[in-house]
Parts: sequence; structure tokens; C-alpha cells
Amino acid sequence: MRGRSASSTKLLTRIPALLLGPALLVLAGCATGGVSAVSTNPTFSIAPGTPSIDTNCTGCNGTSAQGSAAEQFTATLPGGEPAGVTWSVSGGDPNSGPGTITAAGVYTPPSYLTADRVQVLVTATMNKTLTATSVVTVTPGFLQPLSPENAAVPASGQLTVTGTLAEAGGYDGISFALANSATGLNGGQGTLGDINCQRSMQAFTTCTVIYTAPATVTSTTPTWVVATVDHSASIVSSQLLLNSAGIASNPASHEGAQTTPVLLGSSGGNNNDYDVTGNQIADCCGGTLGSLIEDSSGRQYVLSNNHVLARSDHATVGDAIVQPGLIDNSCTPNGIGPGTTPVASLTMWLPLSAAATNADAAIAQVGSHTVNPNGSILELGARQADGSLAAAPPGVSSTGGKGEAGVLALTIAKSGRTTGLTCGSISAVDVDVTVDYYDDCAETKPYLTKTFTNQIGLTGTAFSDAGDSGALVVDASNAEPVGLYFTGGMDAGGASQAVASPAGDVLSELATLTGNGVSYSFVGGADHAVSCLNYGAGTLTQPHMKPLAASETARAKRALAQARLMVDPKAGILGVAVGSSSDHPGEGAVLVYVDEAMSTNAPLTIGGVRTVVIPSNARAVTQGTAPKTPLESGASMLSQSALSAGATAKQLVARRLMKEHPAFFGVGVGQSLDNPREAALVIYVDRKAAPAGMPPTINGVRARYILMDRMHVTRSYATPIHPRVHCMAPQTKEAPSSFKLEDLLRPQSLKLD
Repeated sequence: MRGRSASSTKLLTRIPALLLGPALLVLAGCATGGVSAVSTNPTFSIAPGTPSIDTNCTGCNGTSAQGSAAEQFTATLPGGEPAGVTWSVSGGDPNSGPGTITAAGVYTPPSYLTADRVQVLVTATMNKTLTATSVVTVTPGFLQPLSPENAAVPASGQLTVTGTLAEAGGYDGISFALANSATGLNGGQGTLGDINCQRSMQAFTTCTVIYTAPATVTSTTPTWVVATVDHSASIVSSQLLLNSAGIASNPASHEGAQTTPVLLGSSGGNNNDYDVTGNQIADCCGGTLGSLIEDSSGRQYVLSNNHVLARSDHATVGDAIVQPGLIDNSCTPNGIGPGTTPVASLTMWLPLSAAATNADAAIAQVGSHTVNPNGSILELGARQADGSLAAAPPGVSSTGGKGEAGVLALTIAKSGRTTGLTCGSISAVDVDVTVDYYDDCAETKPYLTKTFTNQIGLTGTAFSDAGDSGALVVDASNAEPVGLYFTGGMDAGGASQAVASPAGDVLSELATLTGNGVSYSFVGGADHAVSCLNYGAGTLTQPHMKPLAASETARAKRALAQARLMVDPKAGILGVAVGSSSDHPGEGAVLVYVDEAMSTNAPLTIGGVRTVVIPSNARAVTQGTAPKTPLESGASMLSQSALSAGATAKQLVARRLMKEHPAFFGVGVGQSLDNPREAALVIYVDRKAAPAGMPPTINGVRARYILMDRMHVTRSYATPIHPRVHCMAPQTKEAPSSFKLEDLLRPQSLKLD
């Protein structure tokens, strides 16, 4: 899965425990005093000397390899060479401790505080006697995103927004403001009520505010509720979609416990999906109970991801699948405490460790009357009288329950545990993508890295987040299943980028693994439209409009002299200008205006600089009123022949690209944003390791780059602090070497049909 910003896509939702243990009854009371840094001695020095850091606030600090808040310390000799030192930390919070520091000097703060601020002494030691120190001021950041992270609000509608700080005790609070962007502090539409904060020695600090939409909403437009903390870099926001359709949609309805038979699109997971420290549960995971499928004999199963139901190959056949997931029940498993209901029994999964598998999927046989037998999914139906969206099954009448193929630019919807019902579009097809998996919820123990092929790329603002894993992706026009969502992240422009396995492929692989002629199909009803909530309406192209660096502008200007020689209205080239690329944001380009009434072939590059091809007319070009981007001109057609050419190029180069450039962790085929009439290789690039030079074309096809953090699986991750009754002898967490369907172990508390 986090106080997220455009610089962070860790995608881990940190859900606090409702109650903290007796250990927190002794509070710090005030910050450690009288500590000063001595960062230099005659032999070496360390840096930084007096940094500050927020607990649990990704985007406010640097990040560790796991994406947690972190600070990198270095030790150097007078000549600038690295100094060989050992690192240690002391001081900090009397309950949560000072945090940790690695042998490489990466400091991670404690997960929470019991005061508004504490000081931690970082010590570097050489030859056991010579030391240098730094003092880190630690303040509480946001333990989780605002709840809800996104919602749809009609005219005069109201919504309670909640923020949570990683602080038990203390006096800090949260300030809320309306804004026109996720990081702004002014603008926005509607009003905010009084802020109500709850502070306790037994619970994390929570603050709520009631948002009221304006009395008149004439169009669909986003506004943001932004939360900040005094004297801290912490900032998180909730995006609200004001709409004239009268739709009220709150993802919180997907997270809570339901009465049986439960609806799909809701929180759920394996009852054993937790990490253990000593004899206590340290943290837990969960995702989405995505959809209902049935085999050829009529037995019904919950379908979700392997990493949600089968703990990334580490589960046991017969494990109880519970609703809600442990992340929404203070990490309290069924049988240890109340709050969850066993709804299915883990039946089988596509092993991630097997080279032959090409989907992240698992199924669990439903219990008697535990899951809605029609396969109804939360909010997938029509708007009701009160503005809420009814639950409805997916459409299966067109395909007989086998799902339809996802095609480029198709508008799709998904209903997931974290972001609820959202819509986006298919941005790439035939995607090869490499995904990291872990043995533990905290993602500190790598399990394996797997490359999937022929996947579906999805995009949209606020389309998905941690905890949505396992959600069914459907065609928004008819609700037919298209894919199974399993991984994602946020790109440098703030848009969600996600990947789903084709629905038909998932059913086929499950049938192959089962054998004996068994087949599977989705449970659903008549095809129907989905009330699409597109949080990205009109915003997806904005990240590509950022100002160019002077060097990129100069490079484009040098190519412009050569481009002017091409201008020939008779040949359909009306004019040229300096601009910026949308296929590679931040890169300069030459705008080439072509006659919209002609079929003109413009070059892919001029003088090594990308071209942006914009249909227009001579009068608009002369008067300076021509569109600035191809999308403004309405040029959105992509022929099948152009798509096929892109697919051919992708097949030839994808494996080589990902092998030669480790930063390229995904390659698919999509539409060029610089010339929508042409296909592009859609290349997903690790923003932290992006190569200096990324070619504008590959094998004669445009290259479109999406810079983001590497994708990893997106189940949610929760950290309870000193849980109430979670002391237990944990079950074995080893992955079984194999399983057989006839060995199905059924929990005694769950009666299977």
C-alpha cells in the first residue's frame, strides 16, 4: 500500500489498534531534554547533525527499502572518504523506544510516540572509543491516510473525515482545511465544521471534522479536505468528488463487519495473516473479497488474490477466510476475540513459486449462508433514493460468466475495501510486469519476485490503494468481469497505476490446476451499467504540463530550426513550436501542427527530440489559438493496425529491456499521448533508479514512460501497539509443499455447503 504524496507510493495502510496495552499507562510526559549533538571530532564527522523526522509519515521524510519513514546517516573522514563506524541509538520514547538504525546508518523512528516530541541520540563509534553524535527530533506523523481517502458527495451532502496520529497521550491535534489540490491549504468547495479530537493514554489521537457540500453542484468536480499537524511536515488529504448526479459513496462501508450473507467488494482475508513477535501479534494484513465464482458442479467460492487469501503461498488448505480482514479488527483473529466472521474455507491457490502460473489468485469455498449467493458486490448497482449505490452482482449474461477481454481505453470500474467504487480506464494491454512478494505483512522478509505476462494496465486518479487487492475489475458499461486487480502504485503525477490479470485467464488457470474436467465461471446476473465515479475526470493530463527545465527547453529549441524546414501546408504540416512531451513528462518536444482534414505522417523525432502531433487548421495555427496538446484537439483514435504494430515491437523488446535496464519493471502496449493515433510501448520505470537517458522511440515505436515506485502487492498492513489479548501460541507459518483438493481441511466453526 501513509501520508502519501506524489513522491511516495508505498501503499501500506497503517490501521491503528483501537486500544493500547497497559504498557502505555506510563507516558513520556515531555521531550527528553539537555541533549546536544557533537557531530565532529578530529578523526571523522557524521551527518546530518540535528535532523527531524515524523513517525509513520511517508512523504514527509526519506524512506527505507520497505518504504517506512527513515533518515540516512553518513560518517566521513576529513578527506571525504567513508569512515568505518558502528551505529547505535538511545533515548527516545520511554514506551516505544528510540527506533532502530541499520549497520548502513539508516535510522527508522518508533511507530508511535507518547508525547508531542522526543529526542533520539544517534551515535557513531570508531575503534570502540571514538564517537560522534547526532540528535534526531521525532514528532508524531499520520499513522494512516484520512478516512475515507476518497468519497462521492452530492449537493448538501455531509461526510465525516477522520485523521489519526501516531501518538498516545500528548497534546497534538490535527488541523483540517479545504483545498483545490491534495497538497494545498486553500480553495475547495463546501464548508468544514468544528474539529473534534480524542486524546487518550490507551488509544492513538484521532480528530474528526464534518464536511458539508455546497447546496448547488452543477458539475462533477473534485475538492480536497487536507489535514496537517502543527510543527510537522505531515500532510494527508481526502479527495471528495462533488457530483450533480446525486451520488453518495463512502468507502467506509467496505471496511466494516457485515451481517451474513456478506457482500463482496468488502474487507476480508486469511485468519492467520499476521506477524508474530515472541508470543504477541505484531501486525496483520488484509485485502478485498473480490467476487463469487462457481465450479461446474455448482459449488461456490470467493475469488481474491493469492496474497490476500493464501498469504503469498504461506497458507494451509482449510484456513478460515474472515470478514472483515484482520486489519479492520485491530489485528484480532477469529477465535482470539470478537469482530470477524468466518465466511469461507481456503480451497486452493495458483502458486506464485510455480513458473507456470501467470496470475495472483486464490479461491475459498463459501460456508452455508455466509456469502451472498448471487455474487452481489458493494456499490456495483444503481443509485438509490437516498443517493447511495445499491449492491449488485456483476454482469454475466453476455459471456456466460466467463468474463470479457479488456481492450485499450475501455472504461472500467472496481469495488474494493479501501477506495470503494472507483472508475478508470485500461491504459495498456499485454503488460509484462515484475512484482515483489514478501513472507511477512511488514514486508521485511522478501519471498520472491515474479514476472507476470499478458496483464492489463489500469489508470485513474484515486482508482485504487492498499487493501483493494483482490477486487474484481469490470467493464463499466455492462459490469462484465474484465480482470482481477492485484498490484499498483502512484506515478510521479499523482495518478494511480495498477495491474490486473485478465478474468478469463484467471478462470482458465484455476481450472487447469483443479483438473478432472472442472471449469469455473463468475456468479452474477444480467448485464448492467455501473454508476461510474471517475476521480480523475479532467485531471490525468495535468501531470504532463509541468514546466520544463531550461536545458530541455534549449534542446527543443535547437531542434525547432530543423523542424521549420518541414512546414508545408500542401503536405499537411501547418506549423511547429516548442513544447513538452506527455509520453515522457519533463522532456522537451517539438509541437507539430498537422492539417486535421488530411492524413499526414509526422516524424517520431526531429533532431533526436520527440514530436507532439496536434491536428488543427491553418487559421487556428496562424492566430495562435491551436490546441496545446493532442487530447485537446480530440485526436484520440488508435487503429487496430497501429496497436498491432506496437504489440509486435513489444514482443521483440520487452524481455531485453527489463533485463538490460533493471529500473524498467514493466512493459506493455498502449496509446501515445504525444500522438494518440500511434501506439506506444508503455514502460513502467522505478523513479528511484531511472536511467539518465530513456530513448524516445524503440524499434520504430514511441516509448511512453511512467515513473513511479516499483509495484508490489497491495494488501493493507496494520500495526497494533501492545494488543489487548493477542498473546498466543501462533500456528505454523511455513508454506505447505503441496496440497490436494481432497485434503480440504474445514474449520469447525464454518459449515460448508
